Amino acid sequence: MQRITISAGPLVAEIVPELGGSLARLALRREDGSTVELMRPLSAAAEAAGDVLGTAMFPMLPYANLIENNAFTFGGRRYSFAPNFPPMRDATHGSGWISRWTTLSATASRLQIELRDDAVGAPYQFLARQAFIVTPQGLAVTMTLVNLGPHAMPFGFGLHPWFIRTEGTTLRFVARSVWLEGYDGVPTEAIAVPPELAFTEPARLPTARRNLCYAGWDGRAEIIWPEWRQGLAIEAEPTLPHLMLYTPKGAPHFCVEPQSNAAGAFNRLEHEDPAALGIIVLKPGEKSSATVRFLPFSA
Repeated sequence: MQRITISAGPLVAEIVPELGGSLARLALRREDGSTVELMRPLSAAAEAAGDVLGTAMFPMLPYANLIENNAFTFGGRRYSFAPNFPPMRDATHGSGWISRWTTLSATASRLQIELRDDAVGAPYQFLARQAFIVTPQGLAVTMTLVNLGPHAMPFGFGLHPWFIRTEGTTLRFVARSVWLEGYDGVPTEAIAVPPELAFTEPARLPTARRNLCYAGWDGRAEIIWPEWRQGLAIEAEPTLPHLMLYTPKGAPHFCVEPQSNAAGAFNRLEHEDPAALGIIVLKPGEKSSATVRFLPFSA
């Protein structure tokens, strides 16, 4: 697979379009000659195996998280899906992360890639683009979705980065509520964020497994690795008001995922307002975009 490298100043990003339109690496070259991996880099073994779960970051689209029981109802129509990533039981994160993207344009510091997924009869028919732009200050990723189908459809998107977890890693962000996780990762209810689940002030990552969706996120999160004297800010546009926190127990990595829709949102469409769930309804030909920025800082 081809890795495409873009860079500016001290920042280097590597993208693998054929592997789910994924980011393989985001690294910072410091003045002392050292290099800090701002996300968990894709290993040669994972790349050779085509393991998208080993990437630094992949896109979630045309929906984020899972569709419970592989079906939802919208506009009086029932849409059914096949499980797309065994052994996961439910369709997860859409097709973007498991598809081959094509390169539209590339310069020293910019890359634009595209995925056209418009199979006749499929629940979703869409065009997706990702634009990666590196500046000396950070990496900006802009996702764009266009509805190519014959009907208005509920869309969602987000980014799923993987970060290295050190003993001292801290996280900070502000959110209004949190969806509690139930059986098989299906959210059960949203509650005001309790102190034990809050990251309003920098806090260590939980030692237990957590997979929680925070709603009413203010659009900024900060990760600090004190061992490296390094921080990374994540800034997202208001189109992405939800933030997933995933901490696998005992794993050397964790995820902080900005996204539009709440976890499990598509299975609540019959009873709740799509906009309140972060779902973006696109009529045929309509599009939506959102940008996420990853900005390193000294800590």
